[in-house]
Amino acid sequence: MSDNNVMSDLEIAQRATMRPIEEIAAAAGISADALELHGRYKAKIDPAKLLLQEGAPGRLPGKVVLVSAMSPTPAGEGKSTTTVGLADSLARAGQKVMIALREPSLGPVLGMKGGATGGGYSQVLPMEEINLHFTGDFHAITSANNALMALVDNHIFQGNELNIDPRRMTFKRVLDMNDRSLREVVIGLGGPAQGIPRQDGFDITVASEIMAVFCLATDIADLRGRLGRITFGYTYDREPVTVADLGVQGALTLLLRDAIKPNLVQTIAGTPALVHGGPFANIAHGCNSLIATQTARRLADIVVTEAGFGADLGAEKFMDIKARVADVAPSAVVLVATVRALKMHGGVAKERLKEPNAEALASGTANLRRHIRNVEKFGITPVVAVNKFTTDTQEELDWLLEWCAGEGVQAAVADVWGRGGGGDGGDDLAAKVLAALEAPHSFRHLYPLELSVEDKIRTIVQEMYGADGVDFSVPALKRLAEIEKNGWAGMPVCMAKTQYSFSDDATKLGAPKGFTVHVRDLIPKTGAGFIVALTGAVMTMPGLPKVPAALRMDVDDTGKPLGLF
Repeated sequence: MSDNNVMSDLEIAQRATMRPIEEIAAAAGISADALELHGRYKAKIDPAKLLLQEGAPGRLPGKVVLVSAMSPTPAGEGKSTTTVGLADSLARAGQKVMIALREPSLGPVLGMKGGATGGGYSQVLPMEEINLHFTGDFHAITSANNALMALVDNHIFQGNELNIDPRRMTFKRVLDMNDRSLREVVIGLGGPAQGIPRQDGFDITVASEIMAVFCLATDIADLRGRLGRITFGYTYDREPVTVADLGVQGALTLLLRDAIKPNLVQTIAGTPALVHGGPFANIAHGCNSLIATQTARRLADIVVTEAGFGADLGAEKFMDIKARVADVAPSAVVLVATVRALKMHGGVAKERLKEPNAEALASGTANLRRHIRNVEKFGITPVVAVNKFTTDTQEELDWLLEWCAGEGVQAAVADVWGRGGGGDGGDDLAAKVLAALEAPHSFRHLYPLELSVEDKIRTIVQEMYGADGVDFSVPALKRLAEIEKNGWAGMPVCMAKTQYSFSDDATKLGAPKGFTVHVRDLIPKTGAGFIVALTGAVMTMPGLPKVPAALRMDVDDTGKPLGLF
């Protein structure tokens, strides 16, 4: 990884030479009539028109490698960088490989997290366009979400034939930006001509149920059906009201008609990548679109994808939500860890992470150990990727590899930021992942859908987080009864929790014990097909930090981006 004396991610990306996207598509087996160009270096793929290369029909779908990580820290773990570098290294080893990633949200890009295109010499390109407006998918999702709410409020204003109770709306407007001022608002003020006054609010676009529906739909027909099943509120009689009741699922599908097609781009090394959809893993299910993953599996023998944040969030949701919708269960799992992050989980402050600290490194491994054991509960032994930073000492790296061996897992140092997956920086990791793909495993979900909602949540918090139990607020208990009454109890659970800790308290690093997870509310997402459990203080509309990344961004007089990571 980088220090202040080397080129930034943006500088490296701007010096890279990209191939025309038609060449990338042809090499991947994508027929010209399935390609919809968006400039020279990005395109959309129409899965309905996708024709495989001669001899490809009848081939088995590609195996899925899921990249996850230990609990994230402000020090950065480099999960996307490792995903890209691993895929490049697998391609370098002669494998037919494709990447499937999420699209970045403008909120974190302009806030503090950064983009989602990897880093150093393991990036997907064109990184500036991907990290900004890309092909407009998020704008389409935002428009569809807000069109729904405009139509709902108009229905109420025009006579309210559906008997919708404005006090019991469960759907919000969205914006692809961190804007805490919009969390709670009042709309419809100004007299009868301005609508019916009611309390409302905004979520960030990536938390929208339409984003979740978009990413779990198997095709456009399934997209329309899922949109129709969205529950946006309740009647005065407390009966659920859906988009199909309003009759606008067709209009919403129309707005998403082009966005639902996966986006094709390339890595610095020329590996094809599908970047599509982007729900957060701390407030949603944290995976790229199912359509993109399945399209990649049709085209490649190995698909390298990632799940958001740590394995307790994104990986668990990939296994228990996404892998229930379609046959995308991983054949191998990679857990990304860094010496820096382990030392932070061992109690070292961020400004002192460059200093060797064997005691803190050893203490921090408790966090990684819990993630390893968690992945094993799905029937897969993970491979640990130690993402190398320039400040890591060889002694620290050797110690960590030896520790992993003692835990019974394969591990490799990945220097894919500095040496690139197209170079030899990820060769050792790629070899171990290839071996893991051939190793026997028996995938299983963490819980059966027949469990009650309470027991599903209890299973997750005890098995994944290491909590003693779960405490349900009074509103959450009322929502549980409502879920049971409406026949929604058979859906999986999507936990909304801080990403920084196994607990619902972001300050409890490492592998805390003796805590309880507090569920303050439950939100049935009947279109997406899961129940969101809101825990602790997690917000579905984040705020910006005191010093947003936007303060460093600009363009030069030719329009060339500056300061974008």
